[in-house]
Amino acid sequence: MFAERVLLDAQGWPRDIAAMAQLDLRLIPVTPFQQNCSLLWDTKSMEGVLVDPGGESEKLMGAAEELGVKIKEIWLTHGHLDHAGGAEDIRAKLGIPVIGPHKDDQFWMDTIEQAWSQYGHAGMGKNIVPDRYLEDGETLELGGVKFGVVHTPGHTPGHVVIYNQDMKIAFVGDVLFRGSVGRTDFPKSNPQDLIDSIRNKLWPLGGDMRFVPGHGPMSTFGAERADNPFVGDRVIGTVGGNSSGVM
Repeated sequence: MFAERVLLDAQGWPRDIAAMAQLDLRLIPVTPFQQNCSLLWDTKSMEGVLVDPGGESEKLMGAAEELGVKIKEIWLTHGHLDHAGGAEDIRAKLGIPVIGPHKDDQFWMDTIEQAWSQYGHAGMGKNIVPDRYLEDGETLELGGVKFGVVHTPGHTPGHVVIYNQDMKIAFVGDVLFRGSVGRTDFPKSNPQDLIDSIRNKLWPLGGDMRFVPGHGPMSTFGAERADNPFVGDRVIGTVGGNSSGVM
């Protein structure tokens, strides 16, 4: 059921944070797009969050139950059907809040049901209005550990990235992938905004920052700066955008 376990131990954390929580993470692929939904939880309280539950809500809730995790919140990086489609079902069944993305992605979340029908998977997801939108510079919290939020438009206008500097982990949605970047051929996408988001919001977080992309394997910002053919250091500033990247 689990695509990957990501070790998030307390070694090297600041002492006050290490004393508060130790987090665990599972990546669970969902929907025909094999979108990486993240189940992140505090191993002391066993309270957790789902990041980008794109669909197959029963599978996600079953995974949490199997691990003994009580889901407390849903965090969304952006409003596309394969990232936000399962949020309404889970919110309704568990009575928990949906947080994010930025308000500029609401138009995407208003058309989730229509979009899944167009892809031939009616019923895969539902429209959603979050309980709270996210703005650049805000924070989220799990088990006493705070996560930063940066607004990263380009793939979608309301995309956000959620990260923790101490654990060196970032949930980047569809902004960046191993060897690729997010598509910019959608309504209100912008190639230059995408490049600027990666260069100005992600690279400053450090080359050792690991990231969970919306699809495919994890990587680090340093690895992508070294050889990503779209935004690596050797090509950054010469690329006019990308309309054929991953979802």
